[in-house]
Amino acid sequence: MQGRDWLLTGDGQYQICKSVRAWDLLRENYRLYRFLTEVEDVLNGVEDESSRLPQIRMLVRRLIANSYWVRSQHLEPCPKTGTSVVLLYDELGFPLTVQTVTFAPGTTSNIHNHGTWGVVAVLKGQEKNTVWRRTDNSTTSAKIEQTGEITLSPGDIVSFTPDAIHSVQAVGDQPTVTFNIYGETDPKQRFEFDLVTHTARKF
Repeated sequence: MQGRDWLLTGDGQYQICKSVRAWDLLRENYRLYRFLTEVEDVLNGVEDESSRLPQIRMLVRRLIANSYWVRSQHLEPCPKTGTSVVLLYDELGFPLTVQTVTFAPGTTSNIHNHGTWGVVAVLKGQEKNTVWRRTDNSTTSAKIEQTGEITLSPGDIVSFTPDAIHSVQAVGDQPTVTFNIYGETDPKQRFEFDLVTHTARKF
């Protein structure tokens, strides 16, 4: 399930990054606990986010390549909301949230940032990411504009900085399943954006 690695940033830019080949990542008995330990080592040893994200993308790719259990941990989307979430890890005092998310075909998220770094790997289906950027420096409004779109398929990984703004939509005729890992969210910096009112509210 080899794919592309993407990086989204707060200025609305998106770029393909160098990706490690899946067969170079094969390990015996590589499980979630080892992945979490290696991510913690990266967080403790690398302060620069631009250096952290490539290493965490590589670890996510290693986990997905080696762990059938992780790839199988997802639910059918809820008929009411069009989504479902399986929380794989969220421990008080440890700055990581790990989960799988399922979107029914056609389901679209709001426009948002995460207030933390994140890495998302597509396991099944396709996910269209629409990328946005803020166009004003006002403290009372939040005008944004679309800068592009990328469609992710199984094996693709997208990472984003805390201020990167995007919205996602499950495209195609089958549910989209993703593996998601996030750092510790700064609630003061996490927003959803309204295109009509040009406002941002805490999310």
